[in-house]
Amino acid sequence: MKSLMLVVHANMQNDLADRLRTISCVKGFTFSKVQGHGSHDASDSFLSMRDRVVGYSPHIRIEILLEEEQVSLVLDQLRSVVKHSRDQGTYWVTAVEESGLL
Repeated sequence: MKSLMLVVHANMQNDLADRLRTISCVKGFTFSKVQGHGSHDASDSFLSMRDRVVGYSPHIRIEILLEEEQVSLVLDQLRSVVKHSRDQGTYWVTAVEESGLL
């Protein structure tokens, strides 16, 4: 089992949710609000005026549990959504040692 985590600008939430709901191997996913902090280039057209003033931009973190062989399929599907928004986003995949229900 793998955990796929992505961090993208908050304006991508609806598009990503729509796409994730169409991928049959995705049984569920979680969105969490996060803030992107770091050095920002003043010429970055992705940053809104609000982001420039407050010093951070609103992001969401998406967490998805998948079988190892499903990770590439899901990433390929999500890349097509994120590409339309200036290639913004990061992801990482980690191993899940145990999962279950409480």
